[in-house]
Amino acid sequence: MEPDGTADLALPPGAWLPADHRIHHEYIRRQTEHVQTHPAEPLTPALQAFKELIENNTRVYMYFRQMFEEIPKQPIYQMDVTGSAPAVRDYETLLQVLNRIVGKAPEWTDAEEAVGVVGVPMCALFDYPMGTPSGYAAFLDPDVNKALRRVLNEWGKFLQTPASAEVLKAGPGGWFGQTGLSDLMEVANKPLGTSHRFEDMYQCDPSAKHYGFQSWDDFFTRKLRPDARPVASPDDDSVVANACESKVFNISYKAQLRDRFYAKGQPYSLLDMLAHDPLTEHFADATVYQAFLSALSYHRWHAPVSGMIKRAFVQEGTYFSEPLFEGVGAPGSDKIDKRGIGLAQGYLSSLATRAVIFIEADNKDIGLMAGVFIGMDEVSTCDITVQEGQHIKKGNELGMFHFGGSSHCLVFRSGVELEGFPELGREENVPVRGKLAVAKAKARTQVGT
Repeated sequence: MEPDGTADLALPPGAWLPADHRIHHEYIRRQTEHVQTHPAEPLTPALQAFKELIENNTRVYMYFRQMFEEIPKQPIYQMDVTGSAPAVRDYETLLQVLNRIVGKAPEWTDAEEAVGVVGVPMCALFDYPMGTPSGYAAFLDPDVNKALRRVLNEWGKFLQTPASAEVLKAGPGGWFGQTGLSDLMEVANKPLGTSHRFEDMYQCDPSAKHYGFQSWDDFFTRKLRPDARPVASPDDDSVVANACESKVFNISYKAQLRDRFYAKGQPYSLLDMLAHDPLTEHFADATVYQAFLSALSYHRWHAPVSGMIKRAFVQEGTYFSEPLFEGVGAPGSDKIDKRGIGLAQGYLSSLATRAVIFIEADNKDIGLMAGVFIGMDEVSTCDITVQEGQHIKKGNELGMFHFGGSSHCLVFRSGVELEGFPELGREENVPVRGKLAVAKAKARTQVGT
């Protein structure tokens, strides 16, 4: 319990499911090794524009020179975060590795190749420089973020093409190989203790090429079969449903409208999180529930309550910023897996690109609430699929993420009494559309008494 009576029950940061701990190290090692042993290749248009920004803008050039100079000089930092390949120590090599990443869809890497699924490869690449003072300034810079948005959008367009579906195969490097399918379904089956096959859980055609998915993005944003994730108590508006297939990260009470989200501890700052929307004034001393989605999970968002969509918009923000107090991690240390995706989630709720959706719940004991769907690192698209003024039922789709790691917050006003939140520390995801909490009924004075 905090001195002011609030409770911040955060998990140890970086506590992803085991399959996700293997995310990107081997992949980045192979990309970096290729760049460092082959002639430079022509950059994509977006990366060429990024290079020109770095070289023609004095401020940005200073950031991208100094961020590498500020990486500690000890021998251990001469290797990348995997400890198995020379580190990237200049922006020219950085751009060439990015050029390799955005030219293909992420492959599955079987366990015998050492690590597994590629989750957020760019985050691994930026890991050292973004932990330096100049890297901190660079990844907050509006011009740098505009350039990164173009790079990510360019990659996103490729991930929507048929060519990107080539990694959706059963052989080596394929997501539908034995190890890939096994790990995907281990994550999907754990929440409810089921033994579904992929085609039982998701809408697809296992007899078709690539299971019927037309692109990598089509696979990543795959739809559930409704009976695989039933809506919790669909006729009981006191039951709040889970908005995302996700692992609980934090529950905070009495969150302030403005707070030092960038400081160690990362208290929620609701004005910043909710993008200074006028409706934010109703959320002083709010309850915030935050949970995060792994790279192997389901990536669509669903309505936690039945009600009216009051506001729905995407707030552009940063893509690879992390709090400066994290510093630069060392190869092979536990800190590497905790960076960005884990430790920075509270910070990113106020800065990263995010979708903000205000819902006026039909249940008056809940009333106005908000959902914040946060694109972290590679996630450049937060895609809202509902409209303002639309009435939605609990469990209906609200939107989706497109590739990468992501997080979300549900925000409830002061006075809304909720009980039964999932335990912090549970290993498995909380199932999407399943029971998240129950709103206690408030005593009301009858008219005329």
